[in-house]
Parts: sequence; C-alpha cells; structure tokens
Amino acid sequence: MKAKLPHPEHYSYIKHRKQRLAQIILPVVLSALLFIGMIVLISSATFNSGGDVGRWAAISTMWIVIPVMLAGLILLALLGGLIYLMILALGALPHYTGLTQDYVHKAQGYIIRTADMAVKPVIVINGYLENIIAFFERIHKR
Repeated sequence: MKAKLPHPEHYSYIKHRKQRLAQIILPVVLSALLFIGMIVLISSATFNSGGDVGRWAAISTMWIVIPVMLAGLILLALLGGLIYLMILALGALPHYTGLTQDYVHKAQGYIIRTADMAVKPVIVINGYLENIIAFFERIHKR
C-alpha cells in the first residue's frame, strides 16, 4: 500500500499548475527547437556543396563577441558612474572625516580613562603587596 501525499490546494498552487504549460514548458521547448533548427540550418549551409566555412566561422565569432562587447560597455558605464560618485564623495568627505577623527579622539580619551580606572585598584593592591613583601625580605635578611 502506498501512502498518498497530500497535494496543496491553495490558490497560488492551482494558478501555477494552470500557467506551467504556457509560461514554463512552452518557452523552453520552443527555444530548444529554435536552437536545434539553427544548428541544422547552419550545418547544412556550411558543409553542403560550396559552403564557405571561413565566412561562417567569422559570423560565429561575431555572435560570440557581440555579447562580450555589450557586457564590457555596461561595465565601462558602471565604472564611469562609480568614478563620478567617488569624485563627488571626495569633495564632501574631508569635512566629515575631520569630524569623525575628532569624535574618535574624544572617545579614545574616555576609553583610556575608563580602562585606567578599572585597573587602578589592582595596581594599588599589587603595590601594597610588593611593599609588604619587600619589608619582610629586608627583615629576613638581617
């Protein structure tokens, strides 16, 4: 006996099942058929009588290079935009970095003072203990 798994019956699942063929399966199948058709067409045009392999190689190279060039142009535009934003930021940042440095310097003073206050009792107790040890060592040597 096999257990039956419950199928979700909520609205989004039902809508997905209805749209699956038109929006997922059909575009994938059509793209695959188009791709296979182009392969067959190019192969038959290239390798049949009088096919110019060099010309088809050049065409293939162009189709490979065009997306790379477009991506390079997009990256170049992004880089140019980032450089422009950096120029704007460097114009405004010195004032704010100076303020930040002042606040960090003030915080450094507070941190050092707090750390000294936290360690002071230990240092005082260690000093008293050292004095007591030194006193007993002097007495012992006599």
